[in-house]
Amino acid sequence: MSGWKSFWTDQSRQRESKPRSVGINSLIDKGLGYHAFQDLLGIAAEHIDFIKLGFGTAGITPRWLLRAKIELARQHQISLFPGGTFFEVAYRQGDAQAYFQTLLSFGFEWVEISDGSIDLSLRERGQAITLARRLGLNVITEIGKKTEHKAPSIEEFLTIYQHDLAHGATYVTMEGREHGCHVGIYDVHGHVQTNYVQELLTQIDPAKMIWEAPQKKQQTALLELIRSKVNLGNIPANEILAVETLRRGLRSDTFFLWEQK
Repeated sequence: MSGWKSFWTDQSRQRESKPRSVGINSLIDKGLGYHAFQDLLGIAAEHIDFIKLGFGTAGITPRWLLRAKIELARQHQISLFPGGTFFEVAYRQGDAQAYFQTLLSFGFEWVEISDGSIDLSLRERGQAITLARRLGLNVITEIGKKTEHKAPSIEEFLTIYQHDLAHGATYVTMEGREHGCHVGIYDVHGHVQTNYVQELLTQIDPAKMIWEAPQKKQQTALLELIRSKVNLGNIPANEILAVETLRRGLRSDTFFLWEQK
């Protein structure tokens, strides 16, 4: 036999090959070494679209390793970008342009712009997005605070979402942090506030959204709401194959999902 039958490995029949713009998996790397990173891509590169270097870890990673990871990822059609908190540090010190230029010098092609720990007006967000795009970076923005344990109102979210896309962002992310509890769309136990998400889905383009979802129950809930084309972020690096099997109906949690169409 030549191998697994395609309908064994993807009950959804909807998974697209790379490069893809929907159904993306964005991982969080909190400090993988070169060999661990190489092993990760060796087993799962086909299922990874983005890798976020969490928080400010990019700034304290050895330069040779940072460049090596960027290049290795590029060979597998994976884009790396530093976490938005690192942008916020630079912005707070008045160095946004220098920060963007430094990213380009390392070989980054994407940047995350957020205000989870600082406050940015719409005007300031727009200026940062426009500047990054003018310098040649693709932009992912993030909406939500790290210290406020609630999601922005629907109206607040839509205002920022529409603003960011209009100024050139490719994706807008809903804050979920690396733990996924009592932040953004998640309650104190990490459960998805389904009504909130459902209302948002009536007014946004799901293809433009990335939902940070570090926990299995969150990934499952979002797959039930948006199906296989949902864009998931903050996936722990060692769980990428587990998440991909959820997408394909290869785990009990989503085994029957594709019969509900």
